[in-house]
Amino acid sequence: MMAVDDLLATISALQRSDLERWVSEELVVPEQDRGSLTFSDMECARIRLICTLTYQLDVDDSALPVVLSLLDQLYDTRQRLFSLTRAIKTQDETVQLAIAAATSAEGKFKS
Repeated sequence: MMAVDDLLATISALQRSDLERWVSEELVVPEQDRGSLTFSDMECARIRLICTLTYQLDVDDSALPVVLSLLDQLYDTRQRLFSLTRAIKTQDETVQLAIAAATSAEGKFKS
C-alpha cells in the first residue's frame, strides 16, 4: 500500500491535481486508511499506466476512460485464457489433442 505523498514522490511526472481527478472519476480506486488514501500495488500500476497514456502518449482526458475500459477487458480476457489453458493442461492427453484439433480447425474455416 502506498500513500498519496509516497506515490507522488515515486512517480515524478504525476501531478496531485491529476491524481485527485482520476480518483474522483473512479479511474483509480484507493482505499481509506485512517482517513488517508492509500493505493494497492495494482492501483499504483494502473496510475503508472494512466501517467504513460496521459503524459507520454497524449491520450485525451475524454478518451482515457474508453482506453482504460478496453485495456481492462483485454486484461480480463487474458486472465480467462490463462485459466482455460491451466484447465486444459489438467485433462488427459486425448482431451488436450481434441481441443487443439478443434481450435486449429476453427481458425481454418473462418472467413
